[in-house]
Amino acid sequence: MRDLSDPALRHPEKAHRPETPRLRKPDWIRVKAPASKGYKETRDIVRENKLTTVCEEAGCPNVGECWAQGHATMMIMGEVCTRGCTFCNVATGRPDALDAFEPGRVADAVQKLGLNHVVITSVDRDDLEDGGAEHFARTIRAIRHRAPGTTIEILTPDFLRCPPSALETVVAAKPDVFNHNLETVPGLYTEVRPGARYFHSLRLLQRVKEIDPEIFTKSGLMAGLGETREQVLQVMDDMRSADVDFLTIGQYLQPTSRHHVVDRYIPPEEFAAYEQAAWGKGFLMVSATPLTRSSYHAGEDFERLRDNRLKKLAGA
Repeated sequence: MRDLSDPALRHPEKAHRPETPRLRKPDWIRVKAPASKGYKETRDIVRENKLTTVCEEAGCPNVGECWAQGHATMMIMGEVCTRGCTFCNVATGRPDALDAFEPGRVADAVQKLGLNHVVITSVDRDDLEDGGAEHFARTIRAIRHRAPGTTIEILTPDFLRCPPSALETVVAAKPDVFNHNLETVPGLYTEVRPGARYFHSLRLLQRVKEIDPEIFTKSGLMAGLGETREQVLQVMDDMRSADVDFLTIGQYLQPTSRHHVVDRYIPPEEFAAYEQAAWGKGFLMVSATPLTRSSYHAGEDFERLRDNRLKKLAGA
């Protein structure tokens, strides 16, 4: 069995990549190490239920803040991904078989944590015919049963090699928010997301709205990979053409010296300009800061998202 704490074994697909020095983080991107009582309580519940979280696997800088409030983003279908994106710190390789009891354990943890809003994500599972769509649906249904008052946000793979029924299965389970991240501009896909296709991901988000217009759609970008402002603004336009409701933009952080290099650290005022531009393009909700991540403040943002839709409908 591989030791996933060893970067060389965790990312064998990156072994051929040259090591690159990591840029020193500016003050605005620094966070304190987690040490609060709430953080430890959340960690214990995650451990007791034998769950994987993207907070840990992806090395999220906000883990201390979020876990202190009892908010953890559950990562289902294992901790090994079939893709090898150059930005991602999740382990790459051949995953284990799905755990049929995982949806129940996730639902139990959601109930114990008393979550009003939960985010469920996953690794890519290109080894499965449906990409794990039914497992997502079972997890959603289990949470609805154990914690009926909890709103559910999912962050899914692209189901690139799956039949159309895979996406239909997930949408039929009625998550409140369907998130799929475009991650970067199309010109960087061959380097940053070599196993993905930009226009497929964009079409996936559009298709969700066509199947069920009531579901909120959400997508995110990383800044600092080498994109230009003009390219980011074009992606915003593409998202709005696909009727995406919610946009997140955050700073890319390089996990190891063999991951994609940080082109530059974007200052807070540039993120504020991106946010202003996105509001002007008609998104219902926008979060653009250096520390923004897909699930950062997801519960509070969902409330604002829902309120903004109601206001828009009232003014129509």
